[in-house]
Amino acid sequence: MRKIVVKVGSSVIAPQGNLDSKLVGQLAKDVLLAERMGIKVILVSSGAIACGLHALGHKKKPADMHLLMAISSLGQIILMDEFNRQFKKLGLTCGQILLSWDDFEHRERFINIRKTIEHMLLLKAVPIINENDAVSSEEIKFGDNDRLSALVANLVEAEQLILLSDVEGLLDGKKVVKEVSGINAQILSLARIEDKTHTSGGMFTKLEAAKIATASGIKTTIACGRIKGIICHIAQGKTIGTLFLPASKKNKARKRWIAFSKKPKGAIIIDAGAKEAILNRKKSLLCVGIIRAERDFKRGDCVEVLDESRNILGCGLVNYSAQELINCRSKKFEKEAIHRDNFVAKD
Repeated sequence: MRKIVVKVGSSVIAPQGNLDSKLVGQLAKDVLLAERMGIKVILVSSGAIACGLHALGHKKKPADMHLLMAISSLGQIILMDEFNRQFKKLGLTCGQILLSWDDFEHRERFINIRKTIEHMLLLKAVPIINENDAVSSEEIKFGDNDRLSALVANLVEAEQLILLSDVEGLLDGKKVVKEVSGINAQILSLARIEDKTHTSGGMFTKLEAAKIATASGIKTTIACGRIKGIICHIAQGKTIGTLFLPASKKNKARKRWIAFSKKPKGAIIIDAGAKEAILNRKKSLLCVGIIRAERDFKRGDCVEVLDESRNILGCGLVNYSAQELINCRSKKFEKEAIHRDNFVAKD
């Protein structure tokens, strides 16, 4: 089954907070054409907060987090009503999935999301995914749907991620960068600061999303979402926007889950011998190689692994709590703090 994840930004679907029904209809027709090409489209759509603000006549986002959550819940209905109306006109059905980072953090829930999406596609329903802004506190928020779309693309093992924005692609001055083989400091420097009254992302978050997706072996495109037939054009290989090439090698699915879906809850500092063992000899990290643990993490949490100069070496799922690691260190235990299959080295 060919799968493409398409993220639609607020600036495309609800410019200045006003939901563009014509654009939603255009996207629905594009999804239908993609279906006829044998491609399943999974939509990640922003716009709920923008729709809620517009419906209430608010000009800007309120500072109060819970008020913003309430506004999101109002806007979510407006957004999904329009998607449902436009898809129904074409004989298609759609369903909504609201997610928070907690759904990706826990392996069982992560797998449940994948199975739900797979069954929706088998039912010939278009999944429309958004962050669950109405209940997401700062601790479990993605912060933007760009990152969410990249995590979804990794989750479903999509062949492509398409990020639709109100710009033509990544710009170097006034010129569109056609192809990017690696996201380095020079590429990141091209991201410009944008007005975020009705949006939560911007070019920087799109580059971060592209970094996650390409590291997962998924080609990624940033393009203008107002172009008619944009999804099918890109799926057919036409040169539109900026194409980010996938990495030639990618980690196994479990390691990608650890690297991208788990938030580090603390850090451990290791000595030179342990650094050599985990990076060059691909060994597990032993308790004896740990100098100290930082923050109060628990067993099974994801932690960053740092060397004595505080360079980040990678991250992994730890077998002991911070206090247990301190005790293990004092007793010189030769036990595994992080198994090699649960450690992901930094690129």
